[in-house]
Amino acid sequence: MVHPRRGGYAAAVGLLQRRAAGLEYLELATAMLRQARLASADGGLWEAADVHWWWRRDQHPDPARQVFWLDGDRPVAAVIMTEWDGRFGCDLLSADHRVEGVLDVVWPVALGMLDAVGSAPVEMLVRDDDRALIDAVTAAGFVATGEADVTLWMDASSAPAEPAAPPGFALADRAAVADRPHHMRGRNGAQVAERLVECPLYDPHLDLAVFAPDAGVAGYGLFWADPVTGVGLVEPMRTEDAYQGMGLGRLVLSTGLRRLAARGCTRLKISYIVGNEPARRLYLGVGFRPDAGARTYRRQR
Repeated sequence: MVHPRRGGYAAAVGLLQRRAAGLEYLELATAMLRQARLASADGGLWEAADVHWWWRRDQHPDPARQVFWLDGDRPVAAVIMTEWDGRFGCDLLSADHRVEGVLDVVWPVALGMLDAVGSAPVEMLVRDDDRALIDAVTAAGFVATGEADVTLWMDASSAPAEPAAPPGFALADRAAVADRPHHMRGRNGAQVAERLVECPLYDPHLDLAVFAPDAGVAGYGLFWADPVTGVGLVEPMRTEDAYQGMGLGRLVLSTGLRRLAARGCTRLKISYIVGNEPARRLYLGVGFRPDAGARTYRRQR
């Protein structure tokens, strides 16, 4: 059982709750995650850009599924439920990046939100060093899955040179091919282009795809530059199965990292799921270095 910490920061965040939906949710989550990154260079799990990427699937129309605690007009903690095709992701956020400091405030509310989704499976990604949250989620019936995640960082000054595209292949950004169906619609829905442009951090010049000689999509990567934190996030990266081993991932990744550096980012971030050996080799090969590990916990009723 997690014992509440009395007073201090945890008491302050309980002063005002706000249930926000839609673009207000996105604005509050963005502001809080930026504060968290400015408070810690490598703490926490998420960047503001992560919630912008999630927006393509869930625009959070129901205010009951996200709760923010405000200090005046400044968000300092939150519980966010994101719907992913019949399952939910639950995330606890803190503006100083340390969830354990607000756990006694946010966790009881989170438990009520978990109960409200009934039998739908719920997943939480928890850092391996977040012992208090691990204790809380396991006490609530969550079980560690086999899915583990590794975060990697790189100084933007170390961004690799851009290799040439293989003969017949062409790299383009979304701004140059806006007349085509979006290259990520197959895995992210027919509305992905419309959803992305609703996100303030989205930049079509950082939305890259490599096209095969037959004009089919061979791979892609989306790069997010945050001018407030200086962090450049890579999410997602994909090389289609038929084009693996041709260096296309390195082409997209290197080009995107150089563009993030040119946008003023000072630190670059990416992650991969343990067991994805091609991703691990690619990311280490261009200069990323591992930092934090995390694991997915799942509750199924």
